[in-house]
Amino acid sequence: MKFEGIYTPVITPHADDGAIDRDGFAAMVAFLVDAGVHGVIVGGSTGEYYAQSIEERISLVEAAREVIGGRTALIVGTGAMQQPDSIRMGEAAAKLGADAILVGSPPYSVPTERENALNALAIDRATDLPIMLYNYPGRMGVMMGEEFLDRVGRSRNFTAIKESSGDINRVHLLARDYPHIQMSCGMDDQALEFFAWGARSWVCGGSNFLPGEHIALYRACAVDGDFDKGRRIMSAMLPLMGLLETGGKFVQYIKHGCEMAGLKAGPPRPPLKPLNKDDKRQLEQVVRVLKTTIARIEAEE
Repeated sequence: MKFEGIYTPVITPHADDGAIDRDGFAAMVAFLVDAGVHGVIVGGSTGEYYAQSIEERISLVEAAREVIGGRTALIVGTGAMQQPDSIRMGEAAAKLGADAILVGSPPYSVPTERENALNALAIDRATDLPIMLYNYPGRMGVMMGEEFLDRVGRSRNFTAIKESSGDINRVHLLARDYPHIQMSCGMDDQALEFFAWGARSWVCGGSNFLPGEHIALYRACAVDGDFDKGRRIMSAMLPLMGLLETGGKFVQYIKHGCEMAGLKAGPPRPPLKPLNKDDKRQLEQVVRVLKTTIARIEAEE
């Protein structure tokens, strides 16, 4: 599978009591498909998978598949602390006709690179779907290093990696030494650098409520090769990216952005709390300027 374009880790809308808003979720997925994103990821960290049961996660995959109906790619996150849960998510993804799965390192256990690779290969054997790896040492505590990549690279299914380490040297390493593994941007404020080094895809939480603007940057850089335009769009997006990564309120900001776009998002599940009024106001101002600036850049064509 070739990963090209914008892949959105879709949020999970909630009612005030924390129950999943299934109508809101279906509307969210439909909005993304209609906006032209190239894939929807169900069960990513932006979707709060860590606060959901396996049954809830599988039911969301079923709902997304029904809405998508083959119009864009469906990718299923398999992240879990226990290997059997990851395998169960992978098996459900295969049964439900997903196009690929997302495989990260199990959190908290801090496996060695060999142990981490064997865990990923076990999920691969049970699933036999294209895999996008998810390297996020800031959350998982371990890096998918060279020993890991060499081991999993023996399976043809490991086709891409979402790189979220924040270390630009990792971009250089992946582009130079692992060209057979497609590199996907997983660090929003480095999107321009990823595209310059050959990335063809971007997994971005902000595309939940600003899909057109994220697609514009992808198109300028990866499709048209117009990095002058790309730098202008990126400059307009940087204040948003800085805000999303500040203060541990990423999911809350994404959810409020969706509410701003007229979509139902609801509160995050505990222990997270909704944004306060000042945070909401700040996001609204940043988004207003971003949208105006990028619309002006696009209109100059």
